[in-house]
Amino acid sequence: MMFGVLSLMSFQLIDSAFIGQLGVLPLAAQGFTLPMQMIIIGIQVGLGIATTAVISQVLGSGDENRARQLGGLVVLTGALIVALIGLVIWWLREPILTLLSAPDDVRPLIDAYWPSWLVSAWVGAMVYFAYSLCRAHGNTFLPGIMMVVTSVLNMILDPLFIFTLDMGLVGAAVATIVAFVIGMLIMFPAVVKRRWMSLNWQGLHVVASVKELLNIMAPAMMSQLMPPLASMLATKLVAGFGAAAVAAWALGSRLEFFSIVVVLALTMSLPPMVGRAFGKRDMETISSLIRIAVKFVMVWQFAIAAVLLALSLWLPALLSSDPSVRNILMLHLRWVPVSLGPLGICMIMVSVSNALGMPMRALVISCLRLFACFLPLIWLGAYWGGIQGLFIGAMFGNLAAGFVAWMCFQQGMQKVVARYAPQVMAESNG
Repeated sequence: MMFGVLSLMSFQLIDSAFIGQLGVLPLAAQGFTLPMQMIIIGIQVGLGIATTAVISQVLGSGDENRARQLGGLVVLTGALIVALIGLVIWWLREPILTLLSAPDDVRPLIDAYWPSWLVSAWVGAMVYFAYSLCRAHGNTFLPGIMMVVTSVLNMILDPLFIFTLDMGLVGAAVATIVAFVIGMLIMFPAVVKRRWMSLNWQGLHVVASVKELLNIMAPAMMSQLMPPLASMLATKLVAGFGAAAVAAWALGSRLEFFSIVVVLALTMSLPPMVGRAFGKRDMETISSLIRIAVKFVMVWQFAIAAVLLALSLWLPALLSSDPSVRNILMLHLRWVPVSLGPLGICMIMVSVSNALGMPMRALVISCLRLFACFLPLIWLGAYWGGIQGLFIGAMFGNLAAGFVAWMCFQQGMQKVVARYAPQVMAESNG
């Protein structure tokens, strides 16, 4: 999972670097696209979580035919939902851009870029649904390999379409479309060959099955949609400092995603371990796993922050040709990375809360991180200290979020222990 996620983050970062060579306005156009992209990703991840949960339970009961039918239902449902969301984003692009305070000189670029980008988002979601079917059947090798393959293809095709064919910003989206279409042509025949999906729904209660998927998808999706909502509000705040600030913010966000790749992989690998221990009511093992994960994340992210600080003198020049963007990005690298350890703790608390059957607490932690810590502090920082104050506010927002998430999770953990301690004692005495 780490290598798969790392490859995805790498191609997104390199994608931004290529676009950065086109100038400030194309990079700013991509920056205004980021919140919409996070919404689509939130929806597909929510459905992916529901896919893994429902299909794995059905497989556990031995009903392989229903698992295949659900696989086909997931793919079709996901295709329709993401396509509908894409159409809504396109129809509402003017109000969205107004809400984000997009400058007038960026809007023509966005009008040209978003059709191709929305198609690339839909194709990427389809490949992700195929990955989810693989993970539901216990296969993580094929998705991991294909994440690397599609990412490498995208990085190879980017300069071809952006510069050689002179397609500019649109070429970045076209390169992604081609890479993901190749991924679909590999993944879906493999899924069908393994009999992991079927469009023959005879005997399947389609409406009831869709409701079952949506019931699991809803809380997970809500948790995933909190970051893009916060990202929209943060982008609106950053836009007050000009297009260069938005471009630097977009590059900084890409670097953040890249630097927490190990944490993202950990949030995917830790829940199964916690879930197995929870099934045995082994609270001591759960506590031990969480303590190890928290200590590891703090040490690891501090090391990453030190590396980014050392690279802050020359990395901005590599990612953008505009001096104003480079200067603002340098401020980002000096202040924000040191707080990514507490941010990682927050992400782990959300992941483990879901594994322990506390989805609402996971949602509360996400909301507190974004709307009680991060957004208020970056607003205060921007108000008092301008663009540098904004980044200082982001640092303190992440630090506060880590503390709040830890305290909130501990309260939930105490309730879980209190609920199951009598049962564990009774089983032990028995």
